[in-house]
Amino acid sequence: MAQNRSDDIPRAATSTTVPRPRIDGVDAARALAVFGMFTVHLGVASIGLLPEDGAIALHTLVRGNSSALFALLAGLSLAFMTGRTSPVSGEALRGASVRVITRAVVIGLLGVFLDLMSVPVAIILTYYAGFFLLALPLARLRAGALWAVAGVLAVVGPVVSFALRSGMGAPEPRLSSLGSVTEFLLTGYYPAITFMAFVYAGMAVGRMDLTATFVRLRLLVLGAGLSVFAYGGSWLLLYPLGGLERLGEPAVVEEEMYAVSGQVPTDDWWWLAVGTPHTGTTFEIAQAVGQALLVLVACVWLAERVRWLMYPLSSVGRMPLTVYSGHLFAIAVVMGLSTVEWRSPWLLEGFVLGAIGFAVLWRVTVGRGPLESLLGAIADGVTVTVEEARARA
Repeated sequence: MAQNRSDDIPRAATSTTVPRPRIDGVDAARALAVFGMFTVHLGVASIGLLPEDGAIALHTLVRGNSSALFALLAGLSLAFMTGRTSPVSGEALRGASVRVITRAVVIGLLGVFLDLMSVPVAIILTYYAGFFLLALPLARLRAGALWAVAGVLAVVGPVVSFALRSGMGAPEPRLSSLGSVTEFLLTGYYPAITFMAFVYAGMAVGRMDLTATFVRLRLLVLGAGLSVFAYGGSWLLLYPLGGLERLGEPAVVEEEMYAVSGQVPTDDWWWLAVGTPHTGTTFEIAQAVGQALLVLVACVWLAERVRWLMYPLSSVGRMPLTVYSGHLFAIAVVMGLSTVEWRSPWLLEGFVLGAIGFAVLWRVTVGRGPLESLLGAIADGVTVTVEEARARA
């Protein structure tokens, strides 16, 4: 029989508490984040279903936002693993912490291994592992405190990052997705000083009762408000107030804005008024969190009402580690077999359909994804070993 235990519920906790069922809408949102990263990694040229303008628009929409959604859902998962709406403490927190740390180490090592394949992709898993470790000390906080932490980091983080990077000189060329602590914290593709705002926001969402209609409405209003603030605030500073012209030739600056990968340049403070993806500014964080909340609430609502329609997405979202790693292996294979440019129309659609077909078949016949099962088994083994060692001590 296929397993249906949530990967977000610590096994140690299931012996003393009644495990809450998975929320399929969360899994569906996680699948959209993974498919968004598919789109970014495979590029505009791999989209066959849309005309060129539509493909560019789709690529622009998901670039940055998909990785932000992935990080936000990482924080939500951490909240689920540490008590959901009621943060655990004492023995339960110690057991959950061991599991989280173990998963972080394994995911980080997997990220390093995937990076060695030299696929032209900014692999997020090693950053993802570090995000878990940075977030764990705040696992006892409730939703209000976590929202406050996320908000302060969204406002202060970009300014601190700008100031610190201003005194560091030109960054070294990137040879891998993550090569140093400095890259992880400040200068990498997914710098923790700004990306942790997504994680803490996700933890705050995980501490709220997503089954309550009032909570969903609040998240919808918050998501819409953040989106309006982000787009409107950035537009006001860049255009009516002349920020774009202060940065240089408007056409050139607009092109540079969409080419940023991680954080803005440090030659002018007006760069912090930019709100385009992967810029790491307050406006970019606000719009990414806002859109992530809208996507999450929509997925949760749809999964409850048209479960059959969302079943393929929720199946992929139950095994994100397997699907994400699998698509990198697939890219490596396609690159190895291609004698010319490996990106071609309909490649993205093939990847998406292949991932859905595999995930649905595996879910029906086996249950948990293969890498998720392995990760869970390792975490369980380490947790039992630690508990036995503490008992002997």
